[in-house]
Amino acid sequence: MTAAEISFRNDVMAVLSKSGCNLGTCHGNARGKGGFQISLRGQDPIADFAVLTRDFFGRRSNPNDPDQSLLLLKPSMQMAHEGGKRFSVDSYEYRLLREWISSGMPDDRPDAPQLVRLRVTPDEVFLTEEATSGSSHWRQQITATADFSDGSSQDVTTLVVYEVSQPIADVSHNGLVTGRSAGEITVIVRYLQQQVAVRIAFVPLRPHFVWSAPEPANFVDELVFSKLRKINVNPSPVCDDATFIRRVTLDLLGLPPTADEARHFVNDHSAGKRSALINSLLERPEFADWWAMKWSDLLRVEEKTLDRKGVENIHGWLRDAFATHKPLDQLVREVVAGRGSTYEVPPANFYRALRTPFERSEAIGQLFLGVRLQCSKCHNHPFDRWTQDDYYSWGSVFSRIDYKIVENRRRDSNDSHEFDGEQIVLLKDSGEAKDPRIDKTRSAKFLGEAKGLEPQQDPLTGLAAWLTDPHNERFAQMLANRTWQQVMGRGIVDPIDDFRATNPPSNPALLKAIANHLVTGTSEAGASANQDGNKFNLRGLLRAILNSQTYQLSSSVNETNRDDESNFSHALVRRHSAEQLLDATSQVLGVPLDFAGYPSGRRAAQLPGVPSNRERNNAQSEADRFLKLFGKPPRLQSCDCERSDETTLGQTFQLVSGSLINRMLTTSGNTLDSLATSQKEPSEIVTDLYWMAITRSPNQVELSATVQFLEKSKDRRQAIEDIAWGLFNSNEFLLRR
Repeated sequence: MTAAEISFRNDVMAVLSKSGCNLGTCHGNARGKGGFQISLRGQDPIADFAVLTRDFFGRRSNPNDPDQSLLLLKPSMQMAHEGGKRFSVDSYEYRLLREWISSGMPDDRPDAPQLVRLRVTPDEVFLTEEATSGSSHWRQQITATADFSDGSSQDVTTLVVYEVSQPIADVSHNGLVTGRSAGEITVIVRYLQQQVAVRIAFVPLRPHFVWSAPEPANFVDELVFSKLRKINVNPSPVCDDATFIRRVTLDLLGLPPTADEARHFVNDHSAGKRSALINSLLERPEFADWWAMKWSDLLRVEEKTLDRKGVENIHGWLRDAFATHKPLDQLVREVVAGRGSTYEVPPANFYRALRTPFERSEAIGQLFLGVRLQCSKCHNHPFDRWTQDDYYSWGSVFSRIDYKIVENRRRDSNDSHEFDGEQIVLLKDSGEAKDPRIDKTRSAKFLGEAKGLEPQQDPLTGLAAWLTDPHNERFAQMLANRTWQQVMGRGIVDPIDDFRATNPPSNPALLKAIANHLVTGTSEAGASANQDGNKFNLRGLLRAILNSQTYQLSSSVNETNRDDESNFSHALVRRHSAEQLLDATSQVLGVPLDFAGYPSGRRAAQLPGVPSNRERNNAQSEADRFLKLFGKPPRLQSCDCERSDETTLGQTFQLVSGSLINRMLTTSGNTLDSLATSQKEPSEIVTDLYWMAITRSPNQVELSATVQFLEKSKDRRQAIEDIAWGLFNSNEFLLRR
């Protein structure tokens, strides 16, 4: 390449990225390294050009003696370099930088072509294992082509940066991917400001593989099974009736079925009983409780900023929305455009918890578009297409929101984040968010849109309409993915609120199909119309998912799917939530729960707010502390990640010897008392306990041992208590299977 052909922005900047010079661990760090700082991942070529050329005829770059430039000596390790060797003296990178330095380090002409698109081949590939010399391997060459504004194209395969999502493969300097073990990876191909994701599946050979799967029930199964067949993975068989009723009841209501409900279902041999059960559960009042709780987590319904009345208002509004089948797009429109008195207009409480334009913009982006913008506040997003310009223009959409505080009875005068009293959420006549980089305001623009808002346009009403437009695929996919995760345990895009090209869905066709089903009531695969009769219907989408064989698969694994966690070949085993565990224990024992500040008998899933913030002067109850210990979120973030499903030693102590469980077990008049004073045979008592606690009959070994224990006990009540304690500490009670 001659000096005249070299472009600083398209070639030199690409070499700096390829060599890793502008990463956050090197000179792209906020403070740089060794006195040399350039922009993170080359986001600011103008500033980088100034940095590289201001040492003209100095040590960093010397046109008179280019080989003595530190820009060449250090990365080639002719001189000690903390970052190690980045390229060799005979490499393309060295020659390009040397030619640019020797020619006087020219900047690009104003009319120089700019990158408009990066094309990468392939974008998805399934590689079958090759067995050679006793070792297994997979190989795939990636090629990249850059298209520029003048219509020209350039092969940039050797200039792009390759990043692998999982350490089961290597990518060479020139884009040759070599897989080392079976699995799926995403290779991020980055050139200047463009990034493209390539999904590669390393499929094991399995010469004796025979496809085996349940008969598909609907479009969900067709798309899931199609992917599994491509990667030589067989799904698990469908779960039994007892497992199904426990799973679906907990997923939809947050409660296990009662013993009578479960026994009746298992003994019913009619066709279509699973669909009938799903339909009945979707209309239970507990469904509205459970899904109102889930959305209260996301909308930050906690008392410190909303106060008790605000919390109860928005929670009650959410519960009513789910009870009355309100379409999800309408619910979101009312939240996004909500304003007025926080006591009279419940959705207005959403903005009450978000006090700055950027808190609002980040929350809306993450909740309803699956966009995590926080990185773009300080620099262009390293893994997504969003720039700082996008960040501040999007923030301006929310800059006119203001508050009239009617009263504030806060107890801590030093805590400016505490509010106790009515507020009015309103729109100011004007206002734009300031971009601190230029110390000027940015005109308001919807995320990813080129055109700004009109000055007279109501930003929130306009935003609500734009966001929930049926043609806004990102919005529909985000809602569909969140719903899928809430009953399947993992999103098709995972994490569920991190949609970007560099984090593609595990099954793109499936995500598109369930989003289309949510919007229209049908799928591209030909599913029948949504029986609920309207669009964006949560129950309609849940029916499609829950009636699929995919949802109903067993958690037991086979030789082909034991390592699969992203393709839904079997049910994922996971711990039940704090609310599920506590409400299930209460239901089994027939002991009402007590939460500070609420009348006895309210279930954990019915609580409007968060225990840790609800009562400040009075001590929390044991039930409040249980919820906190088992991961109920404080609702300070607009993210599902705030809810913890981590297991801790403290949880073990609570289950094994905690005062709450012990008190519930020993409470006079509970279910165990009824069993102890009944005339039932020991085998009947044991069987009843198993059905109540873990939704199945004991097997013969369990029944024999437990009956023997009960018959030998001198204290029948104490023995029944011990059996119940053992069941509460079993995996079948604690885990969703």
